[in-house]
Amino acid sequence: MDKKDILRITDRLATPKKVVVAVHYNPDGDAIGSALALALFLQAKGHKVSVLSPNELPYFLDWKPQIDKILVATQQLEQCKAEIDAADMIFCLDFNTFERVGILQEYFEQAKQLKILIDHHIDPSPYFDIVYSVTDKTSSTCELMYHFLAHLLNEKENITKEMAACLYVGIIIDTGSLSYSCNNQSTYDVLGELIHLGIDGGKIHQRIYDNFSESRIRLLGFCLAERLVTLPDFAASYIYLTKEDLAKFDYKQGDTEGIVNYGLSISGIRFTALFTERDNRIRASFRSKGDFDVNYFARQYFNGGGHKNASGGNSYASMNDTIRDFKALLQKHKTELTA
Repeated sequence: MDKKDILRITDRLATPKKVVVAVHYNPDGDAIGSALALALFLQAKGHKVSVLSPNELPYFLDWKPQIDKILVATQQLEQCKAEIDAADMIFCLDFNTFERVGILQEYFEQAKQLKILIDHHIDPSPYFDIVYSVTDKTSSTCELMYHFLAHLLNEKENITKEMAACLYVGIIIDTGSLSYSCNNQSTYDVLGELIHLGIDGGKIHQRIYDNFSESRIRLLGFCLAERLVTLPDFAASYIYLTKEDLAKFDYKQGDTEGIVNYGLSISGIRFTALFTERDNRIRASFRSKGDFDVNYFARQYFNGGGHKNASGGNSYASMNDTIRDFKALLQKHKTELTA
């Protein structure tokens, strides 16, 4: 983002505006944290802000400020459409293509308002007017949001404790509690600034990871005991969940968050996947260690993408066929996986 783009944003925000902040389908802590932090900042400046989510939010983040004011398109589609139509400008956070906003895709693509992207995924689409995209040496969109507010807009003194808590959540979740995507001094510098604002990192961590339902914990146990498959010849593993499995454990949005990482915690495993059956597709989540590029894997074979060591995509085959195809791909990439 250059000075010209910053001036375009600050000029627009010089007087009260109607602003839409959009997050991606199945929003996670990074998307929600960056959106709520930006909303709080803009509201303090006198702007009217609407945060839109394509579908429901993970329940274990329901303690975050103003999360109950987020409009959910699967439940409030007409209101979401009206907010988009009335907006003066649109911020798009933690996604880089409108395919990631589900049933809101066509409305955002058709919108003529200024669209500003803040994101850390590679290869942003050309739909955006202003792009603040950093893919290397950044942990999360929340880290970028801190830099956007504190440095690009020069508003560091107006970042509040409440906003800092939102940003902290995204960084912690997108790094797996600082276990990956965290070898950058900038990440720790930002975390230090957020702690300096008075947040309680330990308490926030407890609210994120000690706030699950009993059924979610039982689902995790089922995944590990009944649905985890290891393929040591390929240094790989996978977990799969059918719709019947999800129903058995009273699945709620967010219940599978982080489960994919357990397959990667096994000694000798460098690549793991989680396959979750939805109504018309199989959702695939991929994680890797080292140099195996799951962003390429997801883009090449599963119509998806993300980061080098954390990506996702979709299969429109059956669960059995998806797993069969996945195993065939492991054979194709065996040399890379076992080198």
